[in-house]
Amino acid sequence: MHTPPAPEPPAPESSAPEGVDVTTPHSARVWNYWLGGEDNYPVDRELGDQILGIHPGIAVDARAGRAFLVRAVTHLAREEGVRQFLDVGTGLPTHRNIHEIAQSVAPDARIVHVDNDPLVLAHARVLLRGTEEGATAFVDHDLRDTGRVLARAGELLDLDQPVGLSVIGTLGHLPTLEEAAGVVRSYLAGLPSGSFLVVADAVLPDEGSAAEALDEWNREAALAYRGHTPAEFASYFDGLELLDPGVGPTPLWRPEPGEVGRTPDTDMYGAVARKP
Repeated sequence: MHTPPAPEPPAPESSAPEGVDVTTPHSARVWNYWLGGEDNYPVDRELGDQILGIHPGIAVDARAGRAFLVRAVTHLAREEGVRQFLDVGTGLPTHRNIHEIAQSVAPDARIVHVDNDPLVLAHARVLLRGTEEGATAFVDHDLRDTGRVLARAGELLDLDQPVGLSVIGTLGHLPTLEEAAGVVRSYLAGLPSGSFLVVADAVLPDEGSAAEALDEWNREAALAYRGHTPAEFASYFDGLELLDPGVGPTPLWRPEPGEVGRTPDTDMYGAVARKP
């Protein structure tokens, strides 16, 4: 694996938005760094490089998760006719956010982004740039407050019609599998039959470089992360109708013709399922 080149340096810390801590590495900013973004600070790049030194595949995981999101949202908009999306745990804007993906297929699509990170909020105006036909909105709430999030999302989305719910690289930040699964069930309970769940997150071995990298992350980062076993990850889709090819490494989920035979090795798993 090759470590990706460092992105251009962002603005100095003195220009950080109010309320943003630039002394402690932050998950969204480190992830942004691994994706080649510019919305990160020296402390984030330092931890990002430490993790890359232990487990270079983490950059592959980040890109694999993003590529999966592009394919999944494109499929839902183009093949399943979904015109409403709820993106929980949006993170920092990067190339091809959900509203850009969906509205490139269906210009009238409506998208609600959800996050409560101050830096993400500072970039909300970027996230809100959609098409003239469609609409986007940003909900600044804790994703665990599902009732409040759904109430705010319902100001733009028609929650009596199918919604594509996406949760990418986020559920591992919740302390336990039980809490994470409960959050997923709570959102799905507020969405009608015919809605879809799109999830990608890390399935990590108990030993090796990925496990060492996770230990280093949890020592240094502000927000701890919890890996999954394959069975734990699959449990998010209990009671739903999985779309082919089911649960597995994200590069195997409906790759583009040019991607077949060039599957990267990644710990990022993903799946898409329909609420019956």
